[in-house]
Amino acid sequence: MSAAPFQFPIRVLPEDIDFMGHVNNARYLGWVQDAVLAHWNRIAPAEDVASKAWVALKHEITYRKPAFLEDDVIAQTVLEQYQGARAFYHTVIRRGEDVLAEVRSSWCCIDAQTLRPARIGEHLRALFFPDSD
Repeated sequence: MSAAPFQFPIRVLPEDIDFMGHVNNARYLGWVQDAVLAHWNRIAPAEDVASKAWVALKHEITYRKPAFLEDDVIAQTVLEQYQGARAFYHTVIRRGEDVLAEVRSSWCCIDAQTLRPARIGEHLRALFFPDSD
């Protein structure tokens, strides 16, 4: 069961634009990271936010349409599941009804001090998946 979708507005900046006049493909991955971290920071308790960090393990991205300067873009990210220290997200980047990119990504939760993998506490399940009961 997936968590509720999280909406993350994106501002396309002039430095995002490549030589072809649209957003550089690599920038989409930055947007995914921004959306996933914003989701974590919004839902997780302050002590978990302070003691944990995230590193990307894998991104699988499908580009559908280009984005341009001045576009109104939003990333909708959904935490699909977590197990141990890993979290699995699905993010769709849109401009209005147009899907610009779809990204499946996996992340590793790490202890912010030791930088070693850290289990994602079961106490978080009810916060991220409130309808799972």
